[in-house]
Amino acid sequence: MANPQTDVDHDFDDCIANCTECHRVCLETMQYCLRMGGVYATLSHIRLLADCAQICQTNAEFMMRGSEFQEVSAACAEVCSRCGNNCALIDPDDARIQECAEVCLRCAALCGEIAGE
Repeated sequence: MANPQTDVDHDFDDCIANCTECHRVCLETMQYCLRMGGVYATLSHIRLLADCAQICQTNAEFMMRGSEFQEVSAACAEVCSRCGNNCALIDPDDARIQECAEVCLRCAALCGEIAGE
């Protein structure tokens, strides 16, 4: 029989790891987009990448210390979803941008599960 507490801990560990990865990928992608210029470097896109990186870092920290504020996970899911969808539209043929989209959307799904959405 599965241990519900172990399953919850595993879900939290997966979410923390994905938030940490998403934070890193968004920061790297932001630098990439600024170098590329044009549609890659619109103010709204750069802000969204920065917001996603920041909320992912914050959510990971909240989860690591066992914060009761699951609303942060819900906010993280929303921002990651928007960022992932936005990246997916920038350039479907750009592997770097598509990697960011995939990481963000995976993070959005995991954070949404933690938040109970």
